[in-house]
Amino acid sequence: MADDEMWDVTDIQGTPTGTLHRRGDGPVPAGSFHVVASVCLVSSTGRVLMSLRAAGKDYPLAWEFPAGSALRGETSRTGAVRELAEETGMVLAPDELVLVGRVVEERALFDLWVGRVDGEPAPVPDPEEVHDAEWVTLDVVHRRWKDGVFATPWNARFDQLWDTLVERVRDERRVGAAEDQNGGGSTSMS
Repeated sequence: MADDEMWDVTDIQGTPTGTLHRRGDGPVPAGSFHVVASVCLVSSTGRVLMSLRAAGKDYPLAWEFPAGSALRGETSRTGAVRELAEETGMVLAPDELVLVGRVVEERALFDLWVGRVDGEPAPVPDPEEVHDAEWVTLDVVHRRWKDGVFATPWNARFDQLWDTLVERVRDERRVGAAEDQNGGGSTSMS
């Protein structure tokens, strides 16, 4: 997370306006947005990967799914897979993601995606971004959310997206089980 990151400024539909914004210059102008993307990575066991934010970040030592701002020229999907790889070492192709939904925040468009991996590969956290990462059940995610140990922005996100997230995780688990029975596989880690 560098202060010199450049973001595309978008309208409320997520269409770039042609204006760029430097992260270190504070929030995007009122009435404008930038895209923030996150991945709920689902293992073939049905558990999901959560990350604990590094102590030096905003919302220090709070839980979340790997997430971050899309950079100039990135789509939500490409930003999501880049952030997942940077923060946890897990590698997916953009077309392997399934959209859970979008939350319109004050100055961000937050997109939550799900993706799937075989097994539960060991995450390799970037210590500047992530203190720890672990595979947990959705029940654990729900309990941590309700216990208030998620980064604060996740409260409104889960309020809007929780039910759809549960459905998408179940769908990914079913797809994974079917592929395993047919000898197919999914993606890997770096």
